This record gives sequence, C-alpha cells and structure tokens, in this order.
Amino acid sequence: MQVVSPRRGQPGAATDPSTSCDRKKTQQLQRELHSLRAELEHYRSLATPSDPVAALPNDRPLRGHQFGVRLIALCIELAKRVGFRATAFVVKLMFEFLGVDQKVPSHDAIAQWTMRLGVAELAETFDSTQEVLWMADHSSQIGKEKVLLIIGMRVDDLPPPGETLDLEKLKVLAIVPGEKWKKEDVDREYQRLAEKIGPPVYLLCDGAVELRDPAKNLVKDGKQAIVLQDLKHHAANLLEKQVGRSERFKAFMTQVGLTRNRVQQTELSHFMPPPLKQKSRFMNLGSLLRWSTMVMHHLNHPESDSRAGVTEERIDEKLGWLRDFADDLAQWNQCQEVINETLAWINQSGLRCDSTAELRDLLASWLELPSGQSGRQMAEKLVDFVAASEQQLPAGSRAWLSTEILESLFGRFKQLERQHSKGGFTRLLACLPTLCRRVTADRVRSRFKHVQAGDVQQWIRDTLPNTLTARRNAAYREAFAHQ
Repeated sequence: MQVVSPRRGQPGAATDPSTSCDRKKTQQLQRELHSLRAELEHYRSLATPSDPVAALPNDRPLRGHQFGVRLIALCIELAKRVGFRATAFVVKLMFEFLGVDQKVPSHDAIAQWTMRLGVAELAETFDSTQEVLWMADHSSQIGKEKVLLIIGMRVDDLPPPGETLDLEKLKVLAIVPGEKWKKEDVDREYQRLAEKIGPPVYLLCDGAVELRDPAKNLVKDGKQAIVLQDLKHHAANLLEKQVGRSERFKAFMTQVGLTRNRVQQTELSHFMPPPLKQKSRFMNLGSLLRWSTMVMHHLNHPESDSRAGVTEERIDEKLGWLRDFADDLAQWNQCQEVINETLAWINQSGLRCDSTAELRDLLASWLELPSGQSGRQMAEKLVDFVAASEQQLPAGSRAWLSTEILESLFGRFKQLERQHSKGGFTRLLACLPTLCRRVTADRVRSRFKHVQAGDVQQWIRDTLPNTLTARRNAAYREAFAHQ
C-alpha cells in the first residue's frame, strides 16, 4: 500500500522549521529597513527644505530695483568687510544653502549701492548751530594725487573719560582729491565746507603747516577755531629727534635691513625682522623694537625651543650683532613704552582742563628716573605738549587729541578697495562715508529716496574728473587703437 505525503499548505502538512525562521528574519529586516528610510527622510528634511523659498521674507523689491532693502543693506555691510566680488559669491552660496529661489546681485550692483549710499551720507552732516570738532588729514596712494579727508563729530558726542571714540558718532564731511595741497588750497576747501555747515570749534590735524595754518580763518561766533595737534604724530616727531637722528640708530637700521635678506631663506627665517616702513617709520617703530627684544631673549637663552635645530655659530653669525646694541635698545624701549602708555591714555580720556595733572600721575615712575634716562626725557616732553594743548581750552570744556580713528577709517577704506588700494584713487572714494555707519534697511530706504544713480555719476564727475585709472585706461586705448 502506497503512502502519499500531504502537500504543503494542506491540512496535516509538515512545517519546515528552517523555512519559517527565514521568513521571520526577512520580515524583521524589512521593518528595520522601512524604519531607517523614514528616519533618513526626516534628517534630509531638516538639512534641506523640501520646497525652495520663493523670495526672502518681508523684503519686497525697492521701487525701481530688483532687490529689497534688507538684502541691499546686508550686501553693503558684508562688502565693507570682504569686498564686492566676495560678497556676491557669499550671497550666492547662502541662497543655494537655504534654498532661496531669487536672483543674486552682481558685484557691480553692490558697488553701485555702496557708492549711492556714500554720496547720500555726505549730504547728511551738521548745521551751523552745532558745535563741531573737525579732523583733517591727507591720504596718498600711487601717483601725485592726495585726498584731503575731513571728518567731524559734535562736541557733545565726545565719549566720557574711560571710553574711546565711537565711529558711529563721526560723519565724513569732505572728500577732495588733488595733486597740489598748499595752504591756499586747503583754505579754499575749509571755507567751502564752513559755508555749507558752519565753522568748527576745534580742528585736529597732524601738525602739517598746510593743514594747520588755514584754520586761522575759521571763525565761529567771533571766535577763531582752536587748532590742536595729534598726540601720536607729535610723539613720533619726538622719537625721531631723540632716537632716529643718532648715528647709533642709523647703524642699527642698516643692520636690520641686511639681516632681513640674510635670514629669510634659512633655518632662522622665524627670526626675520618685520618689514621696514619708509613712511611714518617712527609711528610704527614699536614692532621693530619688540622684534629686537624677542631676538635678544633667544640669543641669551640657548635652551629655548625656538633655537632647536639652530647652531650657536649660525645664530651668532646672523643675529649676534644685536648684542652690541643692548644698551641702546634699553633706552629706545623706554621711549616707546612711555609713548604707548600715553597714547592708550589719551585715546580713552580726550583732552580736558585737568589732563596734564592726570598724565603726570600716569607717568610718575618715568618722571622719577635719573635726568639722563631716555624714558624721563620722553615723559617730560609729552607732559609739556599736553599742557600746552590744555591751555587752549576754555574753562570746563573738552576736546580730543588723537586722530587714530581717522587713520582707522583710512585703513577700512583700503580694506574695501582690495587690489585697488595699490593704485590710484578711483570712484570707490564715494563709498568712504558708509564706513562710519552700520548699514540698515531703514537707512537704505531713507537715503535712496534722495540720491539716485545719476547723482552718484555727477558726484564722480565733479570729484574725480581724471583719475589715475582713467588715464591708464586711456593710455592703453591709445596704444592699441590702430593695431
């Protein structure tokens, strides 16, 4: 009799244990895979928006523009730090990352916005009823052209003792390029500005005769403007007379120049002196003296980590000459330390009717040195300078005695210019007033109402009729016109 085995699925069919186990594992893996896919989609949704944003929120295009004031303000503020081309690239990356479906402004558009805002800021200055302090200085790049820059602030906005000047309180009053700046040229610009906004109560400059003497013609309410000299420039002049004209210092500078060439391609390159500045050398002597102190330390400490891999013979051969100037460096460093303390103090105190007494207390330890010490001589001269400046002030009034914020403004402008700072002045001068202000959407909206693109072009034609860049481009066009 034949026995027939029941089929799978029929009643009585035998169940294969291994097959049942495989089926359960497959179902478990499918559930885990489904869970992982869901979790992955969740994280993808957090990293990237599922749908692109149509436009920036609450930033409708400004009338006559493709972009809103918030984006315009953002681009101008960013360009002040990284430049115009970099700003356009950064905004593009930001839009792509956020999924913003909107056109990216070009670097030319951003530059035009910045110039337009700058020209508008030039029109928003002071009136003749306000007591104002002017700061005036020249800046030069390549070529004969210099720019006379005048900035100002209300005397009432001077910071309290212990605080530095706030750039937001300053306004750019005049930007005037020119090749010749004699007294009569500066006087003409002073008078032109005074007719527009009224004469200043104080005029602060670096002491140059062509900037200082014309201020005698600035009269407000029957009183001549009080002319003050920047303390930092005066200190640099003192340092040049006391240190820079000595034969020892000239010999020192000769050795520094030779050392830079001798060590820059060697194992001693980390001991290379800082680059020497031909202009304003004694306003920047601190870094060179600091370098000398650093090298002297390692010359006297053979076990220092920085001398690892450098033989005694090599460091003596290239840098041992500094030992001959040890006594001189000690005296020169005294002068620099006195200057540093005084400048730090004046930048947080301003000029008051009790400034001389306060400075004497600050420099008391230097003033007590023996009479032949350089530190004492420098301290006495700086106290005398502050005393002479203080005597010009009316009783109970305050002024300022440092143009460092003006130099900072020039520095910011060179940062904005980028590669153009190595050439002559360009139309980017129109951007300079924006560097004194935090650019906001409200400021853009209000300023753009009064200044149009045509006004910017007119300002450029009036202020920069024939720039170095324009002359250079014309020279190229003429040379290749018939080729």
